[in-house]
Amino acid sequence: MLERRQNRFSRPRLGAEDSSASPDVRTPERETAPAAAPQRNGGNNGGGGSKTAVTVLVIIALLLAGVLAYIWYSKQRLVDELDAEKQELTNQMKELQADYRGLTSDYASINAQLDSSREEVNQLIERIQKTEATNRAAIRKYEKELGTLRSIMKSYIVQIDSLNTANKKLRADLSDTRKDLSESQRKNEELTQTVGDLSDKVAAGSVIKARGIRLEGQRKNGKKTDRAGQTVFLLTSLSLIENDLAPKGPMMVYAIVRNEAGDVLTNPDQPTSFVFDGVETLASAGREVDYEGAEIDLSIYLTNLGKLAKGPYSVEVFTEKYRLGGAEVLLR
Repeated sequence: MLERRQNRFSRPRLGAEDSSASPDVRTPERETAPAAAPQRNGGNNGGGGSKTAVTVLVIIALLLAGVLAYIWYSKQRLVDELDAEKQELTNQMKELQADYRGLTSDYASINAQLDSSREEVNQLIERIQKTEATNRAAIRKYEKELGTLRSIMKSYIVQIDSLNTANKKLRADLSDTRKDLSESQRKNEELTQTVGDLSDKVAAGSVIKARGIRLEGQRKNGKKTDRAGQTVFLLTSLSLIENDLAPKGPMMVYAIVRNEAGDVLTNPDQPTSFVFDGVETLASAGREVDYEGAEIDLSIYLTNLGKLAKGPYSVEVFTEKYRLGGAEVLLR
């Protein structure tokens, strides 16, 4: 009984010793120590993240600097190219300016056009020099104007060459015309001489002669004038000399008026011709008279002349058988 009680009372002490020596009581103290370790490791991980962020920012800054440098280089290169293009355009305009300066002609109308185009080239050069090379729209516009001015200059060259060729041909034709005129004058002199020779062979008693042959210009009002610009009619006046032995009755008297070049002046509305010595001859005008042997005055008008040139004019008067004579007038 006493042992059982002692054992009963001793169990609590044994239980207290066992509980103080029990591993379960000390375990919370051992778990507390390792809990601080993760906090120190966590502090080391935060420092590594900051370094990574700085590195990324540096790389981005370097990339941006590279991009900006490339953009600046590209822009500078483009500006240099545009400056070179503007200089080339200016050089081409100056070459065109020199070409226009060396282009001349003998024609007043073309010279006036050339002066106008030269001024356009000068003004275009000034505008190009004042325009920024980066103004692409303006530069393209000037390039088109350059092309237009070149085309205009080519047209001037073609016109000048064409006119020069035509002028050479006209000179050649004029030379041929002068030769033909000289030949015509020679033939006319031969014909006049022939007429004179034939007239000499005719018996003096049968020849109808004239005197006082005159050629004069007249205004519209019938007054005499020596001004070519005022002349509306050319009047041939003469008197048939009295001759009782000459053939009597109606007869035609013809006037042949020639200009300085030897061309016969005619009335386009009333062309007149007659046969003289077997040859049909063109006349300027004719008039029928009734000759009865007595002296008779007559006038022959040449109308519808148009505008007359200044210079000498001559007239020869004929019947169908005789040359009556001639006269001249100078219209100023």
